[in-house]
Amino acid sequence: MNDDLQVRRPAPLQPAERQAGSPRRWDQLHKGQVIGTRTIELSRADLIRYAAASGDHNPIHWNQRFAQEVGLEGVIAHGMLTMGAAVGLVTHWAGDPAKVTDYQTRFSKPVPVPDAAHGSPEAPTATLEITGKVGKLDEENRTARIDLTVELVDGDERSKVLTKCQAVVALS
Repeated sequence: MNDDLQVRRPAPLQPAERQAGSPRRWDQLHKGQVIGTRTIELSRADLIRYAAASGDHNPIHWNQRFAQEVGLEGVIAHGMLTMGAAVGLVTHWAGDPAKVTDYQTRFSKPVPVPDAAHGSPEAPTATLEITGKVGKLDEENRTARIDLTVELVDGDERSKVLTKCQAVVALS
């Protein structure tokens, strides 16, 4: 993929997060174990790049007036961008995206991405925080269901933007 079309990559996981999420072997996992956390910042420029890469040019993702005319408070992030950002935590932890055998979620709230008050449209104006925990272990199939919490962070306020966000990972 052309680097110009990629959404800004999240910051690398911090050492403590790597340590918390490092066990990827079946015999090292337990229900409730945190596999890691990740913060994703989004800007209006990120939405334009994602639209170009995905082919989703719906104006609710870039045009304030249009978004408001259809009943939204403003421009929102693409649902698939939000969903993809969330599962990135799991694929990083698993070490191979092919180990994710199932992924599903429900969209519970749009992710507003306001225009930057000043300066560059590259300035992030929305923050997502993603946390993954082992929700279920299937011994017969040697899989782990990872439950993801995906929240929009706005100052001290947090709201879930994805619910029932779960990925199944095949382990050895």
